[in-house]
Amino acid sequence: MNFDSITDFILKLNLEREVWGNAVGDYIATIGIFIVFAVALKFIQWLILLKLAALAKKTKTDIDDMLITIVKSLKPAFYYIVAFFFAARTIEFSVIGDKIVNGIFVTIIAYQIVIALQILIDYVIKKKFTDSDGDGVVDNSIVSLMSGMAKFALWAIGLLMVLTNLGVNVTGLVAGLGVGGLAIAFALQGVFADLFASFSIYLDKPFSVGDYIVVGEHRGNVEKIGIKTTRIRAPQGEEIVISNQELTSVRVQNFKKLQKRRISTQFGVTYDTPTEKVKNIPGILQKIVEDEKITQFDRAYFTKFGDSALLFDLVYYVDSDVYTDYLSAQQNMNLKIKEAFEKEGIVMAYPTQTIYLAK
Repeated sequence: MNFDSITDFILKLNLEREVWGNAVGDYIATIGIFIVFAVALKFIQWLILLKLAALAKKTKTDIDDMLITIVKSLKPAFYYIVAFFFAARTIEFSVIGDKIVNGIFVTIIAYQIVIALQILIDYVIKKKFTDSDGDGVVDNSIVSLMSGMAKFALWAIGLLMVLTNLGVNVTGLVAGLGVGGLAIAFALQGVFADLFASFSIYLDKPFSVGDYIVVGEHRGNVEKIGIKTTRIRAPQGEEIVISNQELTSVRVQNFKKLQKRRISTQFGVTYDTPTEKVKNIPGILQKIVEDEKITQFDRAYFTKFGDSALLFDLVYYVDSDVYTDYLSAQQNMNLKIKEAFEKEGIVMAYPTQTIYLAK
């Protein structure tokens, strides 16, 4: 069929003729509007993606990447249905037909809104639960759980909106779901307690994966923060499993962000130590601490007369958050103090008791 024959067909066509309550010309106009809207929506999507891609190259943030994902989620079915909805406004439908068209339009809009919110929620959750220290540690179990719960809520709200728009009375359905939800929550209150405790840990971040913590009589490095429990690797090698509810109700010591460690040492020297040497002891202790690379002197004093010794108190800091550095520095200090005292002829005291017998 050539162009002339198509032209003759259109000229001979009776545009005023009615088919299913609408003129043929109205149907042709509807088709034209549908094509224009579909092409326009596709062009707008292409243009937005082009602008966002150019913006993404100039910025370091990944928000524009998230927006690109949202725009890319608009599939042909979306703008075809939207184009059909607006094009169909030019023709008359029966009551049932009009409800069907409106229902399809509301459904596709609700579907697309839910998809966009899903992408946004996934982005926010991953950003929120990425380790704040910048090492990028993300617990996939908690991310998947929160993402799944959010998606379930979104789809439930979207479904209710569609049903409401279609004229369905959802009051009874919502009431039934509420009663059922309360029954389930009561039956699983222990599980939900641990679940919300895990949310509290992730939101408040008292500790993260890799931190060295002390919980009561237990201590070790956090290996995993799960939905119900947290797993700790003890220094001896065994795995300790503690419920999240317990972790949020007890005192937790976190040594991860420790900048320096304080060491307080008490010792005594014998009572027969000459006074001049007793006066020199604080200076000897200060010099020993200051000569060490990772230690910082705080104070050293002759504090009191003990039952069997003259007592001294030495306080210093180890400028390291590594536990083995702390132990090494403490050992070096003790050895150097002993060596210096032996050199000066100062005798370390040990519990003794002298008994004087009268004749």
